[in-house]
Amino acid sequence: MSDTINRSRRDLLAFGMFAVGWPRAAFAAPESTDAPPLPLSELAYGQVRLSAGPLERQARENHRLVMGLDEDALLRPFRVRAGLRAPGEELGGWYDTYAFAPGATFGQWMSALSRYYAITADPATRAKVQRLVRAYAATVDARGSFYRHNRFPSYTYDKLVGGLLDAEKFGRDESARATLDRTTRAAVPYLPPHAMPRNEHAQPGEDFSQHAWDESYTLPENQFLAWQLTSERIHLQLGRRFLYDEFFAALARGDNALPGKHAYSHVNALSSAAQAYLSLGNPMYLAAAQQGFAMIAAQSFATGGWGPDEHFVIPGSGALGASLDAQTKSFETPCGAYAHFKLTRYLLRITRDSRYGDSMERVLYNTVLGALPIQPDGHAFYYSDYTRQAKKTFHPDRWPCCSGTLPMIAADYAISTCFTDTHGIYVNLYVPAQINWLQNNVPCGLLIETDYPYAAGVIMTLKLPSPQLFTLNLRIPAWARDASLLINGMRQTPQSGQFAAIRREWHSADRVELELPDARRLESVDAAHPDTVALLAGPLVLMRTVDIDAAPAPIGRDSLLRAQRDRDGRHEWRVTTAAGAVKLKPFLDIDGEPYSAYQTVLPS
Repeated sequence: MSDTINRSRRDLLAFGMFAVGWPRAAFAAPESTDAPPLPLSELAYGQVRLSAGPLERQARENHRLVMGLDEDALLRPFRVRAGLRAPGEELGGWYDTYAFAPGATFGQWMSALSRYYAITADPATRAKVQRLVRAYAATVDARGSFYRHNRFPSYTYDKLVGGLLDAEKFGRDESARATLDRTTRAAVPYLPPHAMPRNEHAQPGEDFSQHAWDESYTLPENQFLAWQLTSERIHLQLGRRFLYDEFFAALARGDNALPGKHAYSHVNALSSAAQAYLSLGNPMYLAAAQQGFAMIAAQSFATGGWGPDEHFVIPGSGALGASLDAQTKSFETPCGAYAHFKLTRYLLRITRDSRYGDSMERVLYNTVLGALPIQPDGHAFYYSDYTRQAKKTFHPDRWPCCSGTLPMIAADYAISTCFTDTHGIYVNLYVPAQINWLQNNVPCGLLIETDYPYAAGVIMTLKLPSPQLFTLNLRIPAWARDASLLINGMRQTPQSGQFAAIRREWHSADRVELELPDARRLESVDAAHPDTVALLAGPLVLMRTVDIDAAPAPIGRDSLLRAQRDRDGRHEWRVTTAAGAVKLKPFLDIDGEPYSAYQTVLPS
């Protein structure tokens, strides 16, 4: 960050973030007049090959899920609402023709399939993308029949735009662009005149044309992306039309406009602000995205999740800690994590601030990677529960919105791992993978081998056809005070909370060994509940497994900090107390047992 950051604003935001365990340095918007560097570039999906591990497993599970979805069932809401013959059965749940959100996840599943094709080059995946695009195109009529009496015209149109863009870019479907044009012309008459606030108090039967439940303020991101791909001016116009400037201007000024608002959709809207900055160049939108992120961080749980009961609370009000008593809807996990990944990916690329990567990593290991797999019948993991005796459960309704976002975020692990610029490569997530990229127009490779975050060590090996001069940038988490580096056996001490930049002439088989010791620390849920804490080891929140028939007994702070991992290799930690042993696990290793993300500690 620039040294010209406004210090008083930074300190105010940092105080709120520290209350829930965030670093004291804030994510405030820079005020320097110097021209910023170009954003970091994303790698293509196929340039990152995840090796065996939890990320690869979740991506593989979701690829298999979307490949198994019945195509007639997927198309039925569009065919029936267009008055066409509709063979097959309804998919069920939210997705049905006249259910809560007809066909709303179709576009996301097209996106996911297209991205999985880009990752795997599997011909069957591409063939399914092409069949879906052509069959969907046949349902689009000039009257926009699908959008009449539809609760979510903006939401569903936005997902269709994303799916068709991805079908062209990643699925290599030549018909997707014409289908996008027809889809846009059919949907526009049913969109509101501008970004409208979500009215969550709408009564059953209320006129859908009032867009009571819709989320039109999330539209600009995909519209700007469509404009960049197609050069069609209608997408630029729609992107500008639906910018939520009242909301963004308040955030850019430092006014917290978040409390009480629907959490996931407004974080998603911040990605529209980031894309508006990249597309239009207006610094207000970058300031809105950065300040908004800082405000979210100030009311986030230690897991990185935010928005209990899917709404933002007032930082410092004690509402976050109070929610632990009975609010099982602590964080809308796949949707929230997907929005969080998108936003932090934008901000990391634009600012090169490694702490956005820290935040992404925290959400990865403590929320979405622990989501239960979507069941073939459509039951999906929706909310993470942070109550005292929490359990992982499925949403009661089939095919909710999270069944669309989980396959997408699992595909996006690939493009969140590393970034590049003209000078070198940035390693953001330390996951087992093979990275391939062009440096100085030369094909280069980086092999990452690790059991991080369960183990402190990360080994990276260069694979190069000839010696190459470039910078290898490694994210050193802010909590990693004792990190160390070995480059071909030569030791360096990197600084935490930034990218360690190693510029040199690299040779094939050069070896970089990074040690990130899993520093133990306690983070209070908020300032009003200082004795309600989460235990972290590195990026992992260690959650106490509990007896469902008894409330967890308080434990001493020092005892909690002395938690030790079992020596038999299991992903479990233990604390020995006078009352016996206490077992703790990371969220991704918790299955059916009850758990407590936060512990009550004895007063100091």
